[in-house]
Amino acid sequence: MKAHQGIRLLLVDDEPHILQFLELGLINEGFDIRTAPDGMSALEIAAEFKPHVAILDIMMPGMDGFDVCRYLRDEEPDIAVIMLTAKDEVDDRVKGLSIGADDYMVKPFSFEELLARIQARLRNRFPGLLGEVRCGPFRIDSRRKEIRFKDAVLELSPTEYELLQYMVINHGLVLSKPMILDKVWGYDFGGEENIVEVYIRSLREKLGDKEHRIIRTLRGAGYRVDLI
Repeated sequence: MKAHQGIRLLLVDDEPHILQFLELGLINEGFDIRTAPDGMSALEIAAEFKPHVAILDIMMPGMDGFDVCRYLRDEEPDIAVIMLTAKDEVDDRVKGLSIGADDYMVKPFSFEELLARIQARLRNRFPGLLGEVRCGPFRIDSRRKEIRFKDAVLELSPTEYELLQYMVINHGLVLSKPMILDKVWGYDFGGEENIVEVYIRSLREKLGDKEHRIIRTLRGAGYRVDLI
């Protein structure tokens, strides 16, 4: 059984070639997919299909992605919403997030990055929905709270597990120390940011990552996991 079997995704875009590209890729990952070419169709499908994740293009004729997001938030408050746009406008991002979107991606984007963001949103909205998630040499089993690296089970403390899981699921994305502290330690954590460095050092030792090729440090920005 594929890791994403039983997870429902709704794709909404008025560009047929984008819909087809994303649909084929996500079906191959095991997702249950429905597509819609416009906002009204999307709402009709969502009411029956009850998707876990909706991927919405912003620029559509008639009802745009913002309007669809508002309606979905009213009717399906648990759904994860990822907005797509061809414009890298700060105002659009702020508007999308303010009306309830969980994430925002600018076209063109890589399929691998979209998949990572879908998995991250599922983790946030539907804990435990994903069984074993495969990311390159990593296998994350959320039910057993276990991570395998190159088929070997890593001996991790609970905090190390949460940290490595968060970074692997978001592989390819730059994660700042404040982001990591918020997701792993909690928003009310009163300690120092240096605790992140201590745990990163421990994870690198357990991964045999002496050259920092797996967990990379981007000075002044944060950390990024690269799948090798």
